[in-house]
Amino acid sequence: MDVSPFVIDVSDEAIADLQTRLTATRWPDRELVDDWSQGVPLSYAQELCEYWANEYDWRRCEAALNSYPNFTTAVDGLGIHFQHIRSPHDDATPMIISHGWPGSILEFQKVIGPLTDPTSHGGAEADAFHLVIPSLPGYGWSEHPTATGTGIEQIAEMWDTLMVGLGYEGYIAQGGDWGGAITTQIGIQARGACRAIHTNMPMAAPDPATMHELTDAEQSAIKALKFYDRWDSGFSKQQSTRPQTLGYGLADSPAGQAAWIVEKFTAWSDCGGHPENVLTRDELLDNISLYWFTGTATSSARLYWESFGKAGSDEVQLPTGCSMFPKEIIQPSRRWAEKRYRNIVYWNELDKGGHFPALEQPDVFVAELRAAKPVLLGA
Repeated sequence: MDVSPFVIDVSDEAIADLQTRLTATRWPDRELVDDWSQGVPLSYAQELCEYWANEYDWRRCEAALNSYPNFTTAVDGLGIHFQHIRSPHDDATPMIISHGWPGSILEFQKVIGPLTDPTSHGGAEADAFHLVIPSLPGYGWSEHPTATGTGIEQIAEMWDTLMVGLGYEGYIAQGGDWGGAITTQIGIQARGACRAIHTNMPMAAPDPATMHELTDAEQSAIKALKFYDRWDSGFSKQQSTRPQTLGYGLADSPAGQAAWIVEKFTAWSDCGGHPENVLTRDELLDNISLYWFTGTATSSARLYWESFGKAGSDEVQLPTGCSMFPKEIIQPSRRWAEKRYRNIVYWNELDKGGHFPALEQPDVFVAELRAAKPVLLGA
């Protein structure tokens, strides 16, 4: 595999253009409620964008991303950006970690050190991983597909090709959100190199056979799914049907892009109703800025057009680990998950954390992967 070093470098002109656009934002009317039930409140959107224009420092984020090795390579003819951080421990376990929407590789920056160099972060040498953290096609600095057909099945094949091409004869796959769907597909495909998978969002529907004897947790899970369908899934309907139409507004308005993303960090993180209860303002804007500077509002949304509602129900036979965070969107019980993931060897239900666990609760996320690893590998 022909791999080239890559340096993230946003131009000064792009940063100046962002600041100009933010200053010239045409704002909508104020919401008619005193909460987030109609969307991001005008006062918070204005406060966030004023900070973005006048105080936020993208160069800080850029330097942090560049502090780890970044690369690009062609996989199935498409340029893929990825971080590749090898552990100082030669016998570390290779692992590919996949993000989703509206996430990015930024979700995992806090856990790179503890996972790759555990002996410097309270762990043992046996806890070590070699990490590969790619940007999904159409996300970040990966190329945008120029034809239809790049869905979760194709990306799963690409990730297996990437890991094998990097010289890893065996690896673990991990992910949540779309990354969880891709990880599940890697497990379904089981092309030989992937030894096990771990996900913080298993893709499993409620089992109809259990409807007459639901546990309290299962009743809560169904209630949450109904709430999501009624009040929180409009974005997915738009992105899965008309991503191009949506893209005109998001590609032109940084305020629009910020509101589109920050709403989901508020709804899906374990933040008690305000995103800055669990994430810093800079962390939120780092991720929003990544989408803005890479111009990926439309190309990232197209993954919904390709794959939303099309994941199927094929079973995973590989050893599977599941870490269940309480504010995750999808909360299948273990017995529901076992209908699809036929070899669950690790299952743990946490008491805090949401849809972005590596970003929200990095210490817990690291502890989960350390605990799951020996069980997944049969050690």
